[in-house]
Amino acid sequence: MRIDLHTHSTASDGTDTPAELVRTAAAAGLDIVALTDHDTTRGHAEAIAALPEGLTLVTGAELSCALDGVSLHLLAYLFDPDEPELLRERELVRDDRVPRARAMVGKLRELGVPVEWDRVARIAGDGSVGRPHIATALVELGVVPTVSDAFTPQWIADGGRAHVAKHELDPFTAVRLVKAAGGVAVLAHPAAAKRGRTVPESAFAELAGAGLDGIEVDHAEHDALTRERLRALAGDLGLLTTGSSDYHGSRKEVRLGEYTTDPEIYGEITRRATGAFPVPGAGGHRS
Repeated sequence: MRIDLHTHSTASDGTDTPAELVRTAAAAGLDIVALTDHDTTRGHAEAIAALPEGLTLVTGAELSCALDGVSLHLLAYLFDPDEPELLRERELVRDDRVPRARAMVGKLRELGVPVEWDRVARIAGDGSVGRPHIATALVELGVVPTVSDAFTPQWIADGGRAHVAKHELDPFTAVRLVKAAGGVAVLAHPAAAKRGRTVPESAFAELAGAGLDGIEVDHAEHDALTRERLRALAGDLGLLTTGSSDYHGSRKEVRLGEYTTDPEIYGEITRRATGAFPVPGAGGHRS
């Protein structure tokens, strides 16, 4: 069974619509895929409506958090999307995205980059505007060769010359809200240092004590030694370990299913979740 628990659609900063994403996931031979757009569940209904036979959808979101000024992301799975407190916090984060992106465009222009807000808004379309849309604009302008190359201190990485902070959840609050909404909380790509500063691994124990369920270990931005270290740390802390592509369509080179989650880990995630349940397509896998 092939399970990818971290993907993005045009509901946030991916290039595939939710319907295209689930069809691509089925074509790639996945059995289970999670749709985890940034701070939104807006793509879930379309993905469910288009869910192909034999593919199961795990509903989720990737929540924007910060600890002591360092950004981190929390993957929230199978939570109740209508739980009021978590919904309110997601809306606060989303509402801050446009002013933040506009401010980053302003900084880039001050640095001599002729990027226009209209270009960034066009790239984002109906999705929640974010740094990948700005990075795509920089690629289109020939400022950087790839989206990943925009996420450096020279440009829009955390603390970079054109970076602007956004409203982000305290991760301990985020874990509490996810659990209260019946969800499962997994720390996303915790050692993806190319994006900017990462939280110290000493914080993982505190988050585990607050109810964190797992760590995303197998990820394109973790090398083999990092994955080995994170897996050992998760074992010491009693945390689940997941693997996933963090797929963004054509915006990144990573393929759906490039990294996957062990079926036993997936089974434990579904056992812990009470806010929602995986959605099987016709003939799909049920937990």
